[in-house]
Amino acid sequence: MSMAYLGTAMKVDVVVVGGGPAGMMAAITAAECGAAVCLLEPNERLGKKLNITGKGRCNLTNSCDAEQFLQSVPRNGKFLYSAYYQFDSSAVMAFFTELGVPLKTERGNRVFPVSDRAFDVSGALEKRLRRLDVRLVRDRAETLVLQDGRLAGVKGSQAEYAAGQVVIATGGVSYPLTGSTGDGYRLAQLVGHTIVEPRGSLVPLCTKGNLCAQMQGLSLRNVSLRVFEGNRRVYTDFGEMLFTHFGVSGPVVLSASAHMRQFGKKPYRVEIDLKPALDEQSLDKRLVSDFTKYQNSDLINGLGDLLPKKMIAPFVSLTGINPHQKIHDLTKGQRRSILTVMKSLPLEIEGPRPVDEAIVTSGGVSVKEVNPSTMESKLLDGLYFAGEVLDVDAYTGGFNLQIAWSTGRLAGLSAAGHAKG
Repeated sequence: MSMAYLGTAMKVDVVVVGGGPAGMMAAITAAECGAAVCLLEPNERLGKKLNITGKGRCNLTNSCDAEQFLQSVPRNGKFLYSAYYQFDSSAVMAFFTELGVPLKTERGNRVFPVSDRAFDVSGALEKRLRRLDVRLVRDRAETLVLQDGRLAGVKGSQAEYAAGQVVIATGGVSYPLTGSTGDGYRLAQLVGHTIVEPRGSLVPLCTKGNLCAQMQGLSLRNVSLRVFEGNRRVYTDFGEMLFTHFGVSGPVVLSASAHMRQFGKKPYRVEIDLKPALDEQSLDKRLVSDFTKYQNSDLINGLGDLLPKKMIAPFVSLTGINPHQKIHDLTKGQRRSILTVMKSLPLEIEGPRPVDEAIVTSGGVSVKEVNPSTMESKLLDGLYFAGEVLDVDAYTGGFNLQIAWSTGRLAGLSAAGHAKG
């Protein structure tokens, strides 16, 4: 995408800072309301992070009801009530269908483009921006311009952009290679906003010990994962996970990490059910069957029909049984130990990976200082926030992009309303 460089001042009604999903939605909405809009984006193309979401497929929303949506936003979900009701998932789906992006709904109400191409989503948004004559400028916002205590625009690296309404939609600090550098936090702080310390959400997890490192590269499908905060179970999920040199990753782990919000204050552990389709009685029958088949083998050589080869040695170490014990010598108690580890393989969680490895950022501009009915700053008239820069984040499944669309829509409506009013 070619975006213009400008060396001179530009005057518009609304400046949107950030060309991600929230920023593009805010710019489109303000322009649809008749405002003259300028969109600033330092990257060479719009929607850089959007284009890699959902493994490049773009899970753009979740076709659930309002109650389920708000339950899927563990941090400050109530703040989004007004934004979501004004532009909910069905409205988002209608919006993209109208832009020429046919959609499909998959397991868990996850909505994707039929093409499975995230670029179709960003391309449709960019096409709409151009049709609405939104000025797309490749520039980085350096500071907000104030005149007599009132917002007067944005100063960029290349030029100054005069406007009475500014929408900050710069994202968080996860995936910094896509341009998420925390610029919005800095701009917000310049006018007195509180920044809740950013940390990773939907992030891989580091585990204690070297058990996971021994299984590095092993991917498990169709496992059940349970999260415990102390002795209290706080989350259960089913799906795919991956062992790494530092711990665990993969879809179920990323989802689970969003439920671990007290790192440093409370201990966390996960238990993996390697055979969720079998209850304990059925699994015990299967063990008896396999152990009859391999009765003259060492234990370490008798689990190949039940476990991936790379997992067997670490698994046996967790049972406390000598790996070279003959299977025909196993006691009922030892068989019980094998069953227990198979149904609840324990991993002590040390903490999350760094925020720059996270899919989304938890933390950001404090929602106490933002009007939930307009997305306008309570500290400076004419300043709005949208998307991940706000201290809201959700679970996987299209909910985080829905936050971007809803808050972007509301910020754009509000900014245009003030500009034209």
